[in-house]
Amino acid sequence: MTKNNTRDIHISDSVLYEDNHLIVINKPAGALVQGDKTGDLPISDDVKAYIKNKYNKPGDVFLGTVHRLDRPTSGLVLFARTSKALTRMNALFKSGDIQKTYWAITEKSPTTATGKLIDFLQKTERNNKSHVVSENTAGAKKAELDYALKGKGDRYSFIEINPMTGRHHQIRVQLSHMGCIIKGDLKYGAKRSNKDGSICLHARKLSFVHPVKKETVEIVAPVPNDNLWKAFETSHS
Repeated sequence: MTKNNTRDIHISDSVLYEDNHLIVINKPAGALVQGDKTGDLPISDDVKAYIKNKYNKPGDVFLGTVHRLDRPTSGLVLFARTSKALTRMNALFKSGDIQKTYWAITEKSPTTATGKLIDFLQKTERNNKSHVVSENTAGAKKAELDYALKGKGDRYSFIEINPMTGRHHQIRVQLSHMGCIIKGDLKYGAKRSNKDGSICLHARKLSFVHPVKKETVEIVAPVPNDNLWKAFETSHS
């Protein structure tokens, strides 16, 4: 079996939505969305190989990355299969006309069961980390999200997040700043890492109007194959 076919099987198991314009996959934690300085193979290359083989496409396959997930994060990643779809989906993200829902497992619970977080974030390139800063700090960008506590276990809490903005590491830094550090997220203060190097943040759902068909699309990504995640999913299915 060739290396490409191996990747195709992996991607075909991960595809959650596919048509002539868009493809959505459930990214496993640890996979890169796009190439970076590590030189590791990004999952976008896997998706291109999957499309090329499935549809017997000659030459290069067009694939536009509409949004990204941090490498240790799992869940929904949406790609555009045409330049028209890419332009229109980028516009939807920019205008906020796409609803994103994330799930997180955190070390502590928020002091209130529901709420809105509004912070100003500044990214530090040196360590690829964002920090909460004052509004008048140079380069600060407004970050806004709604959250709801969905459950509590013996050691961890389960939180649903709806971000209104898409800042660098936004959910990770805002939850940490609130005192609800994401399980396994050493960069933002977790006590210990997860065995697989993941963090317990999952892009759970996307809802938007299809850029070409003009129909409402809602896509849900199953959680990672982990007992803690499965317990969370079962209690909210």
